[in-house]
Amino acid sequence: MKETVIIEKAEVKLKNPILIEGLPGLGTVGKIVTRHLKRQMKAEKLADLYSPHFAYYVLVNRDGDVRLLRNEFYYWKNEEGEYDFILLTGDTQAQTIEGQYEVANKILEYAERKGVKLIITVGGFRTDVKDEPKVIAVSTNPKILRRAIEAGAVNGPSGNPIVGIAGLLLGLARLKGNIDALCLLGETRGYMPDHKAAKSVLKVIAKMLNIEVNLSELDREIEKSEMILKRMQKIEEQRAIAMHKIRKKDEERVTYIS
Repeated sequence: MKETVIIEKAEVKLKNPILIEGLPGLGTVGKIVTRHLKRQMKAEKLADLYSPHFAYYVLVNRDGDVRLLRNEFYYWKNEEGEYDFILLTGDTQAQTIEGQYEVANKILEYAERKGVKLIITVGGFRTDVKDEPKVIAVSTNPKILRRAIEAGAVNGPSGNPIVGIAGLLLGLARLKGNIDALCLLGETRGYMPDHKAAKSVLKVIAKMLNIEVNLSELDREIEKSEMILKRMQKIEEQRAIAMHKIRKKDEERVTYIS
């Protein structure tokens, strides 16, 4: 394999499709969002994307079978709404700068062929989150940005870089000029899968696109994550107390030099 390829698994005609991208990244926010939508919508496989710019190993399943790393496109026909959906998720992002550009271009070319007019990319925004995570919104179209703000997002800070596929799809879509793009970034500390940030993003997407999303599964994951975080904090506190006792003993020890 010398270049990125997309292998289509189904031929379907979609109605005004919106592409929502969520690949692994900061806090795994994007992947959690798209995986949740895929399950909720019972979306079906549309295509696989393979690239020589992905990491050079295979994944092994329980049966001992192997497969290459890939990105996956799924589709959902929204019978009651004006938009159908294409969801893009997967194992990884490209490992090189050239690879990031190549993969992003292939995604955009495929989106054009499927009639996509709006791409929503999802990721994490690293910050020290204190309360409910905010959702940072950036768009190539002021009208779409305004819709995101009305749905609960906030404007992105000036000069802040959006790294990886979530940012490149916006920049390259702007160059093409025939696809609008919106990026939604959930505030996250970024060091573990952040279901709370994903929930905030899903709320904005649901309100903006007028779709129903059941968040109860995410609520259960949030409870688990908070329990793990409390355990980690307790372990860190115990470690700090132990280190303090050791330092105190060292300070109390008198050394005589003859």
